[in-house]
Amino acid sequence: MPTYIYAITQADHPLALEGLQGVGGEASDLRTVKAGKLAAVVSDAPDGLRAKRRDLVAHQNVLERLMADGAVLPMRFGLVGPDDGQVRAALEEGAEGYTSRLSELDGRLEYNVKVSLDEDVLLRAILTDSPEARQLSEYTRANPGAQDRKMALGELVSREVQSRQEALGRDIASSLASAAERASEAEPTKSHFFNVSYLVKRDEASAFSQTVHEEAERRGDDYQFVLNGPLPPYSFV
Repeated sequence: MPTYIYAITQADHPLALEGLQGVGGEASDLRTVKAGKLAAVVSDAPDGLRAKRRDLVAHQNVLERLMADGAVLPMRFGLVGPDDGQVRAALEEGAEGYTSRLSELDGRLEYNVKVSLDEDVLLRAILTDSPEARQLSEYTRANPGAQDRKMALGELVSREVQSRQEALGRDIASSLASAAERASEAEPTKSHFFNVSYLVKRDEASAFSQTVHEEAERRGDDYQFVLNGPLPPYSFV
């Protein structure tokens, strides 16, 4: 039977899984597959698994329980192996790498920081600072049919937005870097120009949160900072 995989841990991890159920409509019991100093937390893989809220929550609950007691290599939702034997073989084959990564993550948590800036504020800044953008804006308002100038204005504003957001992102990243051990940049979202995950020592989590809060205060009300965590350290596995 196929095996659904939640996480890899050290074999001596407490693995306190009582009261938790695995994914699937008829949730199966959780179990461990051990190989030397490593263990994988698994369950039977249900047929036709989809990313339903119930199953996403079940997967997340297992990771959060494990994270509370030590280092975890979290697996993405939906990872399935052929059977327990193949999972054990994978642990044996990758033992050195898995053990090294668990050591790196021991006592550490992931936090994600997203930042957005009000679009109207950014546009006003561009029109204030760029004579070319200001002239094009004034011309197109006076000449609504000037499609070529409208296109030129749109392209100029788009370039300016990207350039300014990249510069802002570098500045914010520099301000937060010293409060974390590592950072992992992700693609900006539709709403957020800054999307970075940080690996933070567990006993320094409060200090990191305070650093993010202070940066948000320094930036002012035009910026919105969103801090999520602690999270399974997907970005550093």
